[in-house]
Amino acid sequence: MKKYCILLATTFSLGLFSQHVRCNFDEKWNEFSKKHPEAKLKNDQLSEFLKNADNIAPHLKNVQTVVTIPVVVHILYKNATQNVSDAQIQSQLAVLNADFRKLNSDFNTVVPAAFQSSAADLEINFCLATKDPNGNTTTGILRKLVSSNFVFDDYYYSAANGGDAAWNTTKYLNIWVGAFTDTDLLGWAYPPAAAGYADDGLCIAYQVFGTTGTAGTYPYTTYNKGRTATHEIGHYFGLDHIWGEGNLPQNPNPTVCGTTGWSDGCADTPATYYAYFGTPTYPTNTYACTPTANGSMFMNYMDYVDDISMAMFTNNQKTITQTVLSSPRASLLNTNACTFLSVNEVEKAGSINIFPNPTTQFISIASPFVNINEVEIFSSEGRLVKRAFIKNETDKIDVNDFASGVYYVRTYDGKEFIKSMKFIKK
Repeated sequence: MKKYCILLATTFSLGLFSQHVRCNFDEKWNEFSKKHPEAKLKNDQLSEFLKNADNIAPHLKNVQTVVTIPVVVHILYKNATQNVSDAQIQSQLAVLNADFRKLNSDFNTVVPAAFQSSAADLEINFCLATKDPNGNTTTGILRKLVSSNFVFDDYYYSAANGGDAAWNTTKYLNIWVGAFTDTDLLGWAYPPAAAGYADDGLCIAYQVFGTTGTAGTYPYTTYNKGRTATHEIGHYFGLDHIWGEGNLPQNPNPTVCGTTGWSDGCADTPATYYAYFGTPTYPTNTYACTPTANGSMFMNYMDYVDDISMAMFTNNQKTITQTVLSSPRASLLNTNACTFLSVNEVEKAGSINIFPNPTTQFISIASPFVNINEVEIFSSEGRLVKRAFIKNETDKIDVNDFASGVYYVRTYDGKEFIKSMKFIKK
């Protein structure tokens, strides 16, 4: 198997030098897209939509509304060492809650003053699920002894192949913890376009999970602060690597600056053309597209530095995560798995959202707090052009054959009218 994630050897004219690459997101997403081309199409359609603050639903916009995400942890272990403790699991939840709320104790020491005003509280909290999909009481922790030849990398989510099936991926953040067969892997999570698929969630090595127990054991000694999960769940909520969407090339190449795919869509993360590794010294412009006195924001959670050197998300990254929670992952808000977002009747209607908008091929309807099962689409002249039945925001309504223009959508719960909205077909 090709080695993707931890040890990437890059040869320079000055000799051989090894770097630690944080995650397997790009390669695994490429694999996922080949299996599910419709998800790739959805991801392409969502790309610009998620970066526009105008698409954040009103109940998440301009107010401090902390969203609580229910988590189920699947421990797939071959021996006692891999069967990580409840304490180790809790340590990872503590890291996520600190990092996503800008409560991490290392913020002021790791983030330089020049970037502190760009840092954001993403207003996302995580809790272990207290109810399973059938409403039964649970700890949110599942443990399964797997065979010695089990390939965690490929079958973590497949019960038929020895893994553990996800709980409803539209209602829970599933985290699988185990031992990768390819020991160069750290972990990965899929982007919002994967919402609803059986393998959606975080897959992570037991040696980089949390801050205690097996966390940071050799050769993963620089990954002992739980930031691999922070980085990967950033992807889960729509965040790209700091340099953009593309696979990291073998050699740094400044000519990619400004080209398609080499941007994370965030104006407050200075553009770079390569990842930073290890523990860089601030300020540095080594891979900056435009050198400045402040240098690169290598301490952002979406770069590749060691755990000890990353400590922030930005305001523009917050825009993306809030837009994701207004659209592809909105159903995470409507769950009885643990404490969830409370809204009044007015806000319930405001939470209904069409995405992507504008669009070229499909629309979806996010409605986390109001049941919607029927959609009517009208042309600007008032002619009914389509009626569709849906279950949730993972369902797509095909509008590819619509002429360009403005369309109006009426949504219903059975015979009861809920809300009217409009979208633009390019």
